[in-house]
Amino acid sequence: MAEDSDLERTEPASSRRLEQAREEGQVPRSRELSTLALLLAAGGGLWFMGTGLTEKMSLMMRQGLQLDRAVAFDPELMLLRLKDSSLDVLLAFSPLLLLLLLVGVGSTLLISGWLFSFKPLLPDWSRIDPLQGLTRIISWHGMIEMLKAIAKTVLVGGVAGWVIWHNRGAVLSLITEPLEIGMTHMVQLAGKSFLVMAGSMVLVVIIDIPFQIWDQQRKLRMTREEVRQESKETEGDPHVKAHIRSQQREMARRRMMAEIPKADVVVTNPTHYAVALSYQDGSMRAPKVVAKGAHLLAARIRQLAEEHDVPVLEAPPLARALYRHAELGDEIPAALYTAVAEVLAYVYQLRRNHQHGGPMPQPPGLLSVPASLDPGASAP
Repeated sequence: MAEDSDLERTEPASSRRLEQAREEGQVPRSRELSTLALLLAAGGGLWFMGTGLTEKMSLMMRQGLQLDRAVAFDPELMLLRLKDSSLDVLLAFSPLLLLLLLVGVGSTLLISGWLFSFKPLLPDWSRIDPLQGLTRIISWHGMIEMLKAIAKTVLVGGVAGWVIWHNRGAVLSLITEPLEIGMTHMVQLAGKSFLVMAGSMVLVVIIDIPFQIWDQQRKLRMTREEVRQESKETEGDPHVKAHIRSQQREMARRRMMAEIPKADVVVTNPTHYAVALSYQDGSMRAPKVVAKGAHLLAARIRQLAEEHDVPVLEAPPLARALYRHAELGDEIPAALYTAVAEVLAYVYQLRRNHQHGGPMPQPPGLLSVPASLDPGASAP
């Protein structure tokens, strides 16, 4: 059962999976939105540009129907006239074509944003596989597309029938109008009717856009095994990382232990904590912590200190404060300067005694450690 659950696509797509899908051109697209935008642009263009288009087309029709004997008997002039007429038609419709081009490109950017990829253009024989094509048709996604097609047919067909019936009088009145005026009114009427019929697809688009986004996320879902594999590829195998961290800790511990023989003093709890301090006058601004540990590691620090004749001083409040508030290689907190200075003064007296003899110095008594820095200050 656990293996089956690991193979089910229940996990949302990771950022890496989404990025890879985008690079391959797999982004949510709504054909209904593009169709609606183009239809509205075409209808609006005909409505607002209809008068100008009608005048230009009327002029070109008159010029094209004029019979010129020289042109009729000269094929070169006929081709030249055809070229000029074609350019005139292209220029007349260029504003509308440019509008449709901008709307067609812009509508595809509304959902997925700008995307430029050649991968969708690469040959993919599965697209022409009849079995896979049949599978796509009879899938639930194909059923959704069929339902959308039926909805569009019903909506657009119903609205088109209502528009034709509502404007039947205006259509019949075109017969009684002069040619130029009638053509202008016909283009404007066609543009308005086109806008109304295209606007009926708004409901389909409102449903289709969230569906396409959800469907794309569903297709990109990952299994738990894929999530684990991707995590290994991006962040590394957890077992390898744990082994590396363990080695790093061991190396850091060895470096720390190597510093203990060079320390000036080891302050202990006496059994729970041990902190080794070092201070070099002139090269250090304040004493630094060169080693610290708790429990077994603290015992090992004390043992090394005793083996190398490093003074060990029992000062529980100071040891607790140093262990909690000073990291390896860091200077001691300023609030502990006074207490550490007393400890170092005691250490220097011990060295002088060992070198020159004399009375044995007394260890410092109660050290001045702020209660806010001592974790055990509130303990009984």
